[in-house]
Amino acid sequence: MKHWLTSCILLYGLCLFSQDKTNRDSYFGLNYFGGNIALHNNDILHLISGHPEGFIFSWNKKTFGNEDWEQRFNYPDYGASLIYQNLKNDVLGNNLGLYAYYNFYFLKRNVMLRIAQGIAYTSNPYDKVENHKNVAFGSRLLSSTYLMLNYKKERLFDKFGLQAGLSFIHYSNANVKAPNTSVNTVALNVGLNYNLDETASEYIENLTKEKFTEPIRINLAFRTGINESDIINSGQYAFYILSAYADKRLSHTSAIQFGTDVFFSNFLKELIYYQSVAFPELDVTGDEDYKRVGLFVGHELFVNRISVETQLGYYVYYPFDFEGRTYIRVGLKRYFGKKLFAAATLKSHGAKAEAVEFGLGIRL
Repeated sequence: MKHWLTSCILLYGLCLFSQDKTNRDSYFGLNYFGGNIALHNNDILHLISGHPEGFIFSWNKKTFGNEDWEQRFNYPDYGASLIYQNLKNDVLGNNLGLYAYYNFYFLKRNVMLRIAQGIAYTSNPYDKVENHKNVAFGSRLLSSTYLMLNYKKERLFDKFGLQAGLSFIHYSNANVKAPNTSVNTVALNVGLNYNLDETASEYIENLTKEKFTEPIRINLAFRTGINESDIINSGQYAFYILSAYADKRLSHTSAIQFGTDVFFSNFLKELIYYQSVAFPELDVTGDEDYKRVGLFVGHELFVNRISVETQLGYYVYYPFDFEGRTYIRVGLKRYFGKKLFAAATLKSHGAKAEAVEFGLGIRL
């Protein structure tokens, strides 16, 4: 768990501070939110007893087109935020999260979409003696994502502005430790912004529309982490993934991918043995291979030296049935120069997470 936390903090720091050092306007924001826990799994029905509420405090840095990517994405903000949430249930307790994010703007910059990823701490995780009803959080540290779609107006009253809209907050430990049914909050938010500068800077518009071309590149990646099956106390095991894929850049911001993954998921060894002993009706012999091989197609969205990667895969070698033959991978990559990259991704089967993967790779 310590290595998981350290790696997350390093990645989020890279996302936040990999921008250039040009001075830009910045502002603070404070939002109150209140809403409901979405029922995505009947196992958490007993945990929905009230209307969760909380606060989002954020620091934002504006961009004005000093680099080409800022103009291509309509001058986004980047920043960090702190969320406190009372889940209105004694079993779930309270959560405190730290996030890095981008704000993207639409409709003459009146509509803002925030995409944030971070780490949360929960006050009351599962304990087989003291808190056995909390099947949502099996560990104190959680991976957390939140989205915010708001109507926003800046400098309505001197340096103060207003924003309001919808927020979605997700907490999960991605099966690092069972149980992990997770919690999703859908909420309304309203808040104030305060600009730290007297006046706003001017946006730069000097982007040329030259066509971007690049030959097909080969990528090699190694991913690893720890996870546990849904059987509580079955044990946390390391996994290893070897990936090879080709990508083709379609533009400055987009690329498509096709490749293969080889999975060495050690938690499946324990799960295969457990099912062979405890559930003879499943016809699991205990000799099934725990390895899997998948083919995938993907897309990569480039934002400066950070990119967002999404992949859809299908197991072509699948000796043991676990959550179905298709899988999804979504996450962030950070490039170091033109060839080396680091990545943090979530692998899932539909809405069911299997693992958080940390990887290193090379693009040849």
